[in-house]
Amino acid sequence: MPALKEPELDTVASAASESPGVDLPMHSLVEAMVLSMDKPLNIGKIAQALAHCGAIETADDPAIPTKIEKIVAMLNDSYKKEQRAFRIEQVAGGYRVMTRAEFAAAVMALHQSRSSNRLSKPAMETLAVVAYRQPVTRATLEAIRGVACGETLKTLMDKRLVTIRGRAEELGRPMLYGTTKEFLDLFGLASLKDLPDVADLAPPEPRIEPVKEVKHQETNDAPSDTPDTAIASEAVSEQTGDSTGSETDGQIDTNTSE
Repeated sequence: MPALKEPELDTVASAASESPGVDLPMHSLVEAMVLSMDKPLNIGKIAQALAHCGAIETADDPAIPTKIEKIVAMLNDSYKKEQRAFRIEQVAGGYRVMTRAEFAAAVMALHQSRSSNRLSKPAMETLAVVAYRQPVTRATLEAIRGVACGETLKTLMDKRLVTIRGRAEELGRPMLYGTTKEFLDLFGLASLKDLPDVADLAPPEPRIEPVKEVKHQETNDAPSDTPDTAIASEAVSEQTGDSTGSETDGQIDTNTSE
């Protein structure tokens, strides 16, 4: 095949850039877009990209969001049939490829040594309070946790997990804190409604067995020696030299002394 001249190369490149996905299946285009992102990709951006590459006429078509949702469902069905280790999940208002839950242990073992994004126990506790009580003031946080939370809040804000939501309508107008989309993304949540119920997080109450009532029977007979009493009596006998053994024991002792 003869080599293309420079003008011809420019024409081919221009045509490819104008409609690079026009001949590709839409499900493949959607899959490629989601796979290429390291954060959730929303339907609006997918539609814009599809329109830009010529796969659809316009991103404003009201039927496009439903069509994209059906494509994602079809892709997930395909992944399931092929026993793939991942699926496309709706997270933080967009779509993202995520490892299936049954592979979590293997993935966590692989990344055990990575600690740059790990949160300390105080940070996790503070983040949990913010997530469930937001919007929340620093004073409320510190009242719940019983410790100062200034540095911990700064760390969470630096990691973009917590942000300022506004100011409270109270004396001093303190700042209100809430979680971010990055928080939803980190924990694989589509929205705050997907947070576990607080009741489900509480430790189970200890099981208390009912105490059985023991009935004491009165008797005129003297109580028999318990094993501990017998041992104590034997020890006293040894120390005082009293003979409390049986007749056979006495004979053995006598014969031995002779």
